[in-house]
Amino acid sequence: MSFVLGVVLFAAALVISVGWHEAGHMWAAQLTGMKVRRYFIGFGPTLWSTRRGETEYGFKAIPAGGFCDIAGMTPYDELAEEDRERAMYLQPTWKRLVVLAAGPFQNFLLGFVLVVVLGLGWGLPILGNQPVTVAAMECVAPSSQPDGTLDPCTGPAPAAQAGLQTGDRILAVDGHTVSSRGDLISKVQASAGASVDLTIERDGHRSRLQLPVQQVQRMVQDSEGTRYSATVGAIGVTLDTETIRHYNAVTVWGGAIGFTGDMFRETWNALLSLPSKVDDLWQAVTGGDRGDDTPVSVVGASRLGGEAVERGYWDMFLGLLLSVNFFLGAFNLVPLLPLDGGHMAIALYEKLRDTVRRRRGKIKGGPVDYYKLMPVTYTVVVVMGAFMILTVTADIINPIRVF
Repeated sequence: MSFVLGVVLFAAALVISVGWHEAGHMWAAQLTGMKVRRYFIGFGPTLWSTRRGETEYGFKAIPAGGFCDIAGMTPYDELAEEDRERAMYLQPTWKRLVVLAAGPFQNFLLGFVLVVVLGLGWGLPILGNQPVTVAAMECVAPSSQPDGTLDPCTGPAPAAQAGLQTGDRILAVDGHTVSSRGDLISKVQASAGASVDLTIERDGHRSRLQLPVQQVQRMVQDSEGTRYSATVGAIGVTLDTETIRHYNAVTVWGGAIGFTGDMFRETWNALLSLPSKVDDLWQAVTGGDRGDDTPVSVVGASRLGGEAVERGYWDMFLGLLLSVNFFLGAFNLVPLLPLDGGHMAIALYEKLRDTVRRRRGKIKGGPVDYYKLMPVTYTVVVVMGAFMILTVTADIINPIRVF
């Protein structure tokens, strides 16, 4: 029952996020003197509506998003004569940009609020490189049991003899940045030399140490999950990896700003990697493994939200929701129609074109002919639709497993 509740809550939160996005467009349009004819949550037949001033507000039967109808968003909108001067496409460029950017801004704002809530309640996960700190040093066991248990060993810790100290943060191995505990272990295990060159940070100062590497027997795992015995390098260090940082009401703001910056970076990287994920999704649909880094649809995100609530992981629920809001905001800024970024690109093009024409002594040009852009727009819509169908199919046939 809690799983179903979680799915419903997450799906409702997604609808609210889209409605919040559209509210940003509406409020900005109203503040800049444009006419908002309709603001609805959902699509399809109208369930309920009311009129406040010149705007009709309401809910429709299919809760799959929402829309904000601004008079004259393109030159082809039907306009009443009294609304013609307020048409969006005739407004100054800065007004159009403010209205178009207000939707994504709302998602970023909601995402930031959720970051603060997450930081105060549970702490914020560290995105990107995770600090790897020396927790202890010990002798190097020559071998391990099939279950991974290390055999007894004696003698001094080689790392300590080389000058490493508890609390040192390990930044790099042989000049290669260390991004996590597992990354450090794999780099040391793969080392074929008698020593490794560690870049460390101690009391705010960086230095380098040469640590002896002992060749030992360990149980390792290949890419398919098969465990086997292999000879690898070891340096006798127990690591402490910080994965979550905790805050109070004062420190959370700086932490939230830093985390938000990391979210923008991760979201940007995710957008750039979308084309490369098509093959991964297709493999997942046709019987292959489903990677944890593959995109998820509303179906997959809602299922993950349901599982999080079922197990009491409200921090995961909030993390998913804030990730969706950052992605929704960033995706809408992509300069392609019919996205907000596409309309912003047209407004900027018209401004640049008219500036050049004015300097050449020519009159201002007319609005961009959207009909000439329709082939590109239709192509974008078809590609986005196909990608969405592929992602939904993968989420049904081969969903991402977190638990």
